[in-house]
Amino acid sequence: MAAALSALNAKIRSHPYLSYFCSTHFWGPASNFGIPLAAIADFKKDPELISGRMTTALTLYSATFMRYSMAVTPRNYLLFACHFINFGSQATQGVRFLQYWNYGGREEALKLRAQAKESIETAEKKGKNILKQGQAEAMGVKDKVMK
Repeated sequence: MAAALSALNAKIRSHPYLSYFCSTHFWGPASNFGIPLAAIADFKKDPELISGRMTTALTLYSATFMRYSMAVTPRNYLLFACHFINFGSQATQGVRFLQYWNYGGREEALKLRAQAKESIETAEKKGKNILKQGQAEAMGVKDKVMK
């Protein structure tokens, strides 16, 4: 059994693409891609949920490891791409955070929510009035039919 595994490992390592696919140079960045994908998915979420400290930490982390991915031998371009995308998405989240908390975005969002709430209340009142009118008309028709 050990000989078979050793032969399989030798066959994998002799093929450059399979050797790369079975290495940490591939699986490290591949598993790390969850971080930028999550940041990109968060673009649609409310900026109130963004953590400024975590966004700053992830931006610095990606900037550091972009440099590291080019310093190792052989250069790890997949790791560089992962951290490049993460750096960009975290920087975008950072801009959203700053705009929301420091540059009037929160006040604008609160104003829009208040307007939406007011519109909903107005629509509810109109709907109730229409319902009352319909019920009154139905009662009038019923009274005519019963006579």
